[in-house]
Amino acid sequence: MSPHRNGNLSVMPLQEFVLDGFEGGLQTQALLFALFLVLYVVAILGNLIMMVVITLDARLHSPMYFFLKNLSLVDLCYSSVIAPKALANFLSSSKVITFEGCATQFFLFSMLVTTEGFLLAVMAYDRFMAICSPLRYPISMCPSVCARLMLGCYSGGCLNSILQTSFTFSLPFCSSNHIDHFFCDVPPLLKLACADTTINELLFICGLIIVGTTLVVLISYGYITVTILRMCSGGGRHKLFSTCGSHMTAVSLFYGTLFVMYAQPGAVESMEQGKVVSVFYTLVIPMLNPLIYSLRNKEVKDAPRRLRETGCSKTGQEGSGRGTGFGLRYSFLIHPTHFFHLNFHSALHRSTSWSIHCMDEMQ
Repeated sequence: MSPHRNGNLSVMPLQEFVLDGFEGGLQTQALLFALFLVLYVVAILGNLIMMVVITLDARLHSPMYFFLKNLSLVDLCYSSVIAPKALANFLSSSKVITFEGCATQFFLFSMLVTTEGFLLAVMAYDRFMAICSPLRYPISMCPSVCARLMLGCYSGGCLNSILQTSFTFSLPFCSSNHIDHFFCDVPPLLKLACADTTINELLFICGLIIVGTTLVVLISYGYITVTILRMCSGGGRHKLFSTCGSHMTAVSLFYGTLFVMYAQPGAVESMEQGKVVSVFYTLVIPMLNPLIYSLRNKEVKDAPRRLRETGCSKTGQEGSGRGTGFGLRYSFLIHPTHFFHLNFHSALHRSTSWSIHCMDEMQ
């Protein structure tokens, strides 16, 4: 495509884009490939292990871990939307992505990131109910409510992604098809548009999603902090802070990078800085979340030991072929969803009892 004679850029339907990625020679690209590969593999393994452990360990079949398992699923999926194409481009000279491929990547990434934002807000609300309203917790966070909340997160992410994708890819793009990024994201795509992008920018920056989910998190943890500080027992305060600390860390990392990248016009002065921030929330955060929740959570850290003990007990009982061996084998063969419901109430009872105990320490 060539410019018009009056100097304006021609506007034609694009069949493909070129992801420019990071600057640098072959050595730099090789180093970036190794870095991305390590981050991606650790993220995949960490989130898979977290999902398997939560599914198999009956003590983790409670609302908090139900949401945590879904968080691991979302992290695994949205890092997989970005990393494989980026890794392939590091080893390729063309770095081409089709128009349809770019739109698909954009849609999936937008949906999953928005879903994670909603999910972190729901997890904050879950902790608020467990700590501030322990007597209402079994009713407020029963399995059907948890399922509806999770469905709402995915539905909200899908709706936002449909709006974002339709608004962005209905724009007319100028002669350049080079995206100054390593994946199809909003800011670099808007730079290629030949039309007014004010509506797109307002839809993304001032959207109710970021504001709403942030307010839910801040209000929930505001009440949680007040409740914890009212406790007379220092041990109770320490236990609650350590329990909520992992989620607070994950929330700070996720929303912090989103605000730096999207919610502050002019905050990222160059696309090179934007690429670095994007690496953080597309690969680093999905890699860190399983580590944060496992290293700072005693229940998760003890889960592998409990699973080994259960496995040894199961092996010892298989020789007789009678008694509890059948029930133990059956519990591992049933569908994870059914297994969740069977153990949900006992885990919820433990969580509620712990919350009531913490409330007693406030008296």
